[in-house]
Amino acid sequence: KRTLEILINPKEGWQVYSSAQDPDGRCICTVVAPEQNLCSRDAKSRQLRQLLEKVQNMSQSIEVLNLRTQRDFQYVLKMETQMKGLKAKFRQIEDDRKTLMTKHFQELKEKMDELLPLIPVLEQYKTDAKLITQFKEEIRNLSTVLTGIQEEIGAYDYEELHQRVLSLETRLRDCMKKLTCGKLMKITGPITVKTSGTRFGAWMTDPLASEKNNRVWYMDSYTNNKIVREYKSIADFVSGAESRTYNLPFKWAGTNHVVYNGSLYFNKYQSNIIIKYSFDMGRVLAQRSLEYAGFHNVYPYTWGGFSDIDLMADEIGLWAVYATNQNAGNIVISQLNQDTLEVMKSWSTGYPKRSAGESFMICGTLYVTNSHLTGAKVYYSYSTKTSTYEYTDIPFHNQYFHISMLDYNARDRALYAWNNGHQVLFNVTLFHIIKTEDDT
Repeated sequence: KRTLEILINPKEGWQVYSSAQDPDGRCICTVVAPEQNLCSRDAKSRQLRQLLEKVQNMSQSIEVLNLRTQRDFQYVLKMETQMKGLKAKFRQIEDDRKTLMTKHFQELKEKMDELLPLIPVLEQYKTDAKLITQFKEEIRNLSTVLTGIQEEIGAYDYEELHQRVLSLETRLRDCMKKLTCGKLMKITGPITVKTSGTRFGAWMTDPLASEKNNRVWYMDSYTNNKIVREYKSIADFVSGAESRTYNLPFKWAGTNHVVYNGSLYFNKYQSNIIIKYSFDMGRVLAQRSLEYAGFHNVYPYTWGGFSDIDLMADEIGLWAVYATNQNAGNIVISQLNQDTLEVMKSWSTGYPKRSAGESFMICGTLYVTNSHLTGAKVYYSYSTKTSTYEYTDIPFHNQYFHISMLDYNARDRALYAWNNGHQVLFNVTLFHIIKTEDDT
C-alpha cells in the first residue's frame, strides 16, 4: 500500500490528498476541492444571466427586424414593378404627347369653329328681343287706343290708326322673315293626331294659307283612288267632320302630293305627268310631263308604292324630287313654276333614289332619310343654294314602324307624316341664320 501526499494551495484548485489500492486492485484517490467563493460565483452567474437575457432579447429583435425586412423587401419588389410600368407609360405618353396634343387641339378648334357662328346670332337675338319688346308695347298702346275708340267713336283719326296698324303688321312680318330659314338640327315627336285609313296615304295643310284658314286635306292609299276629303280644321279632322269631298279627274300615284297656295299638285297614275288642281275652281289648271322622270315603281322610295315622283313645298317655293336614267337612278331636284309647272332649275345629286326612305325640303335644302322603317334617320342633305351635299345623323322616332309620307310645312314649322295608318306631326328645330339690314 502506497500513500502519496501532494501539498497544493487549496485556493489554486483541486488537490489530491491521498491514493491507495483496494483489494480488487482499483485505485482509490482522496482529493480536496478548492475553496468556493460563493459571493463571487453568484455575481458572475447573475451577470451571465443578464447577458443571456440581452442576447435573447437581441435575438428576438433581430427576428422581428428580419420579418419586417422581408416584408419591406417584397413591397420594394412590388414598387419596382409598378415603377417600371409607370416608366413605360410615361415613355409612351411622351412619345404620343405631340399626337395627342394635336388631336385634342383639333377637336377643340372644331368645337370653337361650331360655336363661333352663334356669337353674331346671339347678338342679333338680343337686338330682336328688344325689337319684339317694342312691338309688344306698340300693340299694347294700339289696343288701348282701340278700346278708347269703342267707348268714344270719332276721338281719333281712323285712317291714321289704320296706317299705324298696317305699319306694325309689316314690321312684324319683316321680323319674322328673318327667322324663316335655317338648317335642320333636330326632329322631335311624333304627336299622333289621328288613326285612320290604310297603311299608306297623305294628309296636309296649305303652307301659304292665312292664319284663319286651317283646312286639312286627306288622301288615303297610294293608288286606285281619286277622292280627296277636306276638313275645315284639325279639330274637325280629328272628329271626322268632313266639310267637302273632291272627285279628281285622274287617279293619283304614290303619296307624295302637296297643297300649295290653294291648289293640289299630284302625280298622275302610271305617268310622269304632274297635275295642278284648284280646290276653289274644282278643275285642273295645269299639267305637264316631268321630262326623263322615272315612274310606276321604276325609281320609288324604299317602301315602293309608286313613290317615284315626290312633290313638296318650302319657304322658297314648289319642288319635285325624282330620279332619271340620265342620272343613273340618283335623286334629281327640280324647282317648279307653280303656275305652269315648268322646271326652272334642276340639281343632280349622287344619292340613289331607291336607297331613300323619304325626303323633304326646308329652305332650299333637301333632307333624305335612309329608311322608312324603325331606326330611320335623316342621313343626307343637299343644298340647292351651294350645290353641295353632306351626310348627316339626325334621328327621329318612327313610332308606328312604317312611314309612307313625310313632308315639311313651312307655316307650321312641322313635318306631316303618315305612319302606318296614323297621321302624326314631328316638330323640327332649325339653326337660324338671321339676316340684318347690313347683309347684301
